[in-house]
Amino acid sequence: MVNPVSRIKGFLNRGHERSQIIKKNILYSFLIKGISIVISFLLVPLTLGYLGANDYGIWLTLSSVVAWFGFFDIGLGNGLRNKFAEALALGDKVLARSYVSTTYFGLSAIFAILWLIFFIISFFVDWQAVFNTPAGQTDNLHALVVYVFSLFLIRFVLKLLAIIITADQRSAISNTFDPLSNVISLIVIYVLTITTDGSLMNLALAVTASPIIVLLVASFVFFSREYHDFRPSFKYVKLNQLKELTGIGFQFFLIQIAVLVIFSTDNMIITQILGPEHVTPYNIAFKYFNSITMAFAIIMKPLWSAYTQAYTINDIPWIRRITGKLTRFWLVILALVIIMILVSGPFYKFWVGEEIKIPFLLTVFMGVFILISTWNNVYVYFINGTGKIRFQLYSSLFAAALNIPVSIYFARDLEMGAAGVILATCICLFPGTILAPIQYFKIINKTATGIWAK
Repeated sequence: MVNPVSRIKGFLNRGHERSQIIKKNILYSFLIKGISIVISFLLVPLTLGYLGANDYGIWLTLSSVVAWFGFFDIGLGNGLRNKFAEALALGDKVLARSYVSTTYFGLSAIFAILWLIFFIISFFVDWQAVFNTPAGQTDNLHALVVYVFSLFLIRFVLKLLAIIITADQRSAISNTFDPLSNVISLIVIYVLTITTDGSLMNLALAVTASPIIVLLVASFVFFSREYHDFRPSFKYVKLNQLKELTGIGFQFFLIQIAVLVIFSTDNMIITQILGPEHVTPYNIAFKYFNSITMAFAIIMKPLWSAYTQAYTINDIPWIRRITGKLTRFWLVILALVIIMILVSGPFYKFWVGEEIKIPFLLTVFMGVFILISTWNNVYVYFINGTGKIRFQLYSSLFAAALNIPVSIYFARDLEMGAAGVILATCICLFPGTILAPIQYFKIINKTATGIWAK
């Protein structure tokens, strides 16, 4: 009888070298993300119990709004991902270090300016109105917003390390940073629940400081050892490379802005139309299905750079095989989403108790959203890897332009509530389920012309 460990090793070491690397990263990432998913599920009832539904809704909205500013890197992160991978393929460590140094410098400069502008403007914003909270209900919102915003920008710069490691096709390692941060947050929040009363500021301290600590330690370790040759240095900053890094990166930046509008405005729309307490059931439903998104992201993450390498050397058969396997795997996701919808009621009661009611229609539309987004990513990751993203750019901008007015119409005018917001997102994303596969086949079959090939 064959040892199970031997079977696993045989599976991991079988096939193309590129496939072996991907399989190992996926396996290790699943083990890591499995822990992360458990922690995420534990964090929801713990945080909800600590803050209450209203303040928890404010925290979710604040987190999503602050995350918007992470898209203002004008594509430097994705530009570094592609250029660093290319430099490694060429064996040019000096060029790779130059890309790293220039990106760290450029992103730090952009975010420093952004922070200064935000800090000044923040004094003139009525934060009670922004988060739709009665005066005096939540103290010192201004200080809370500035604090969270400041640490988020620092975190975003430090996360360039994860991009470097991912570009080196070691996504399993980069996937450890968030779970470690969540473990620290979980411990601190638990301590807060037994030592203090509910406080948004205390929660912000726990959640935003932990990833900074993890990334600072990781940066010191990696840049002192195995990535010593690529550590950031002013000596290697070349401003003329910013244009190179933001070439295709700027198109990614515009796509990110569109994605921001499509995905990250939901909490704010719900807060303004329905009230912050309605953000809580919406996000519970989202987190319920997010385990699928996280699992699928583990599979897709190492494929971007692998697709780039394979397409560059014209290894089309390998690309076809991988895409075929992903398509069949999506059918498994379809079955799983259906099961999750059917058992959602009892699970919600077990998970967060009976006080928080999640409408069944919201759960159904959230499941549909997961199916659409995962199907699109089967083809979008390949398209991103080839750099032929002009059509994706235009279609994303069009979808973004529709999302907010359609969300408001469904949620307010049709009185569908939070379910209408996610339904609007599904409608805006649906054209991609047809258009992305069309572009994939055009590129693979060398028939892509015009906007399909840009």
